[in-house]
Amino acid sequence: MSEQVMHGVSVSGTQAEQNVPAIEMKDLCKHFGSFKAVDHLSLTVRQGEIFGLLGPNGSGKTTTINMLSGLSKPTSGEVHVMGFNVHSEPRKVRQILGSVPQETALYEELSAWTNMDFHADLFGIPRREKKERITKLLDLVQLLDRKDSRVGTFSGGMKRRLALARALLHDPQLIYLDEPTLGVDVQARRAIWDYILSLRDQGKTVLITTNYLEEAQALCERLAIIDHGKLIAVDTPQHLKQQYGGSVIEVETEQPSQAVEEIRAFEGVTGVTQDGTNLKITTEGINNVVAQVINILSQHNGIRDIAIREPNLDEIFLLLTGTALRD
Repeated sequence: MSEQVMHGVSVSGTQAEQNVPAIEMKDLCKHFGSFKAVDHLSLTVRQGEIFGLLGPNGSGKTTTINMLSGLSKPTSGEVHVMGFNVHSEPRKVRQILGSVPQETALYEELSAWTNMDFHADLFGIPRREKKERITKLLDLVQLLDRKDSRVGTFSGGMKRRLALARALLHDPQLIYLDEPTLGVDVQARRAIWDYILSLRDQGKTVLITTNYLEEAQALCERLAIIDHGKLIAVDTPQHLKQQYGGSVIEVETEQPSQAVEEIRAFEGVTGVTQDGTNLKITTEGINNVVAQVINILSQHNGIRDIAIREPNLDEIFLLLTGTALRD
């Protein structure tokens, strides 16, 4: 699939200068009465990158995306897409932005081809180009052989791929994907990941919101974590792990340890959880507490096994927000 995409559809059009951010949010706020859904959010997404926006439910992600898409007006602050002001130049932004919402909003009683044809007409794609472009895009997402099938008969993964093809009909420079692999099987997820990566290879900018941290790590060059409408952190997945993660020490003891509180008091230890004879100890900074952990557990309990690893993004997210991503 990805090999096909590398030679995918390219429609001529004026490209924005490369030094203009794909997305620029400046001191963005959105209030609903006294509630601050987005609170002075400033964020820049560079052209040609896959960027992830993460946050627990209620963090302000959806409100931010609605303002980016022109569906909601900011209380204050500004949003620019490829240099165009979303509020004052919405028509230009719509031509630049392709969106695949969580609910794909396909017409399930119609065929895949008719869905694409209707969308092409909405964007004013010339009749002489429309057939060729639809054909290429359906082939791109491996649905050309099902072009006459009713969308209601498609699997979740097929609907996701069709929604992606539809969003690319007008050759947008920026593609927004909300939970791109929600509800699809493992095989379809891998195909969609390959497809998203290939969009970057075509010079597109991709903005993803996802609840799958594995997905964010596999796809995104940079991540922004927001909570309570505020920016908590923005960096590459690797740097986030290095900066905030420290190490994770996992120990299996002969019997449940009585030294949990002593270990929790060590300098550099940020958390200790115990599940029967299994201990997980998270650390921060450069403090090396492994020797101390081994020493104290050897005094209290026999050690069956010990392993040291980097934290995963789930653990980083919990550390930064105090909230699990799916809460």
